[in-house]
Amino acid sequence: MTIPKTIGTDPTPPGAKVRYEWSGFPWWFIGIVAVIAFPLFKILTDDTWKSGFDFIKDGLSLTVIVTLAGFVFAMVVGLIVAVGRMSKNVVLKNLAIFYIELIRGIPVLVTIIFVGLVAWPELMGALGISGRAGVASPVVKATVAVGIVYAAFIAEVLRAGIESIGMGQREAGMSMGLTKFQVFRLIVWPQAIKNIMPALGNDLIALLKDSSLVSILAVRELTQMTKLWTGQSFQFMAGYLILAAFYLLLTVTLSIGLQWYERRISTPR
Repeated sequence: MTIPKTIGTDPTPPGAKVRYEWSGFPWWFIGIVAVIAFPLFKILTDDTWKSGFDFIKDGLSLTVIVTLAGFVFAMVVGLIVAVGRMSKNVVLKNLAIFYIELIRGIPVLVTIIFVGLVAWPELMGALGISGRAGVASPVVKATVAVGIVYAAFIAEVLRAGIESIGMGQREAGMSMGLTKFQVFRLIVWPQAIKNIMPALGNDLIALLKDSSLVSILAVRELTQMTKLWTGQSFQFMAGYLILAAFYLLLTVTLSIGLQWYERRISTPR
């Protein structure tokens, strides 16, 4: 009985390779487009939906400003807290841990209300700054509030990324005559940022969505503008579907951009 030769042949069943290749198609993106298609169609064909879109879109700029400014603030504070968390100084280390556990143990909305309506006004009053000053505006209060919240989460992400770099590399840098700051800037940070980019991207997207909570401070961002429009028009389905479409577009665009950046920095040059 002759045994068929199989060496060198492709064992993949007919059509399986095609199915595998199609499985990599971004079907999720098609689903997102389909979800957005209905509000878009209504905006183009219904005057009520169009008026709602025109009203709500005025809050887009503040949503973006609060998100980006809050993230930058959180990165700066988070790095300081992460350094304190890794410090050998008992006082600094315990203060950093206290801050992280305190913020992570309180709901985001409660922290935003406390910072925006209690802590920040009290601080401005203690410094003799008028309530009409720019630093006392609702946008600044909202930015500081979300930054304080996410600094606690980002601090742990930064700490994990920095500690993932082996001590041997730091000692090698020190043996070459580099200062501790140069070792961090030239050796530790470039490698750490690659390791923590996915986690930082997730925090940025989460901050974008949680920026809707600053509507409690009367910041006229997307969610607040939706509340105002639905309150006077009573078109709740139209208003909140438009709002959902806005956030979906923002988060998906941000997610795609972050994926591209992660691939870019991970590609050897």
